[in-house]
Amino acid sequence: MKKIEGHVDERIMVFVYYGANSEKLIQRGCRIAGMLGCPLYILTIDPNPLDQLDAEKADYVNRWKTLVNEYGIDELIIKDNEARPVSKVIGEVAREKHITQIILGQTTQRRLSEIAKGSLIKSLLKEIPFIDLHLVTVARTLEGEQGHFEKGVRAYLVRKGEYHRLSFNHTADSEHEGLFFKELGTDFNNGIFKFMKDGETMQVHVTDDYVKELKNVSITESVK
Repeated sequence: MKKIEGHVDERIMVFVYYGANSEKLIQRGCRIAGMLGCPLYILTIDPNPLDQLDAEKADYVNRWKTLVNEYGIDELIIKDNEARPVSKVIGEVAREKHITQIILGQTTQRRLSEIAKGSLIKSLLKEIPFIDLHLVTVARTLEGEQGHFEKGVRAYLVRKGEYHRLSFNHTADSEHEGLFFKELGTDFNNGIFKFMKDGETMQVHVTDDYVKELKNVSITESVK
């Protein structure tokens, strides 16, 4: 990210973990860094060596590397083979890079609670008390309509002619990554696909595996 002359010397870091919402966190970091005209770093931590990651995790790492190039992010920092508490590693990197703001997701905190041996937020406040923390809520249910849909699962949209087809496997043809919320009581893939496009959240209707139009829909209209 390019630094804008005259702006406060801010430095932002986004902490990501494997999951569909990691891209949302990175996009949030890009927006804030863009407004402030300051450097942006992405950090991920894994207790296993990088060369031992399974295919799904390796795919996420490759996707993050692509985003770094697309958005002009300053650096993707990968701390693998880490046995230390997550808060210690984040604190160490934050001090090395002179970070002033950290962005992380709520589901990240829950997923890493055992590794961090406690609340990640509380640990970070003790480790780096003078850094601003931005906790982004990441929901896996559709607000106000939890009774109509199953819990969201990671999915992709692949271009098929003039339409898009829902897929649960990432391929080179995948155009959009997001969460698929299947309607209750249906044997087919009917429901809502939620994803980020141009920095905005989109919700599109899926009918029998296909999205005919990438147009935002009202949830109440989709469950008539």
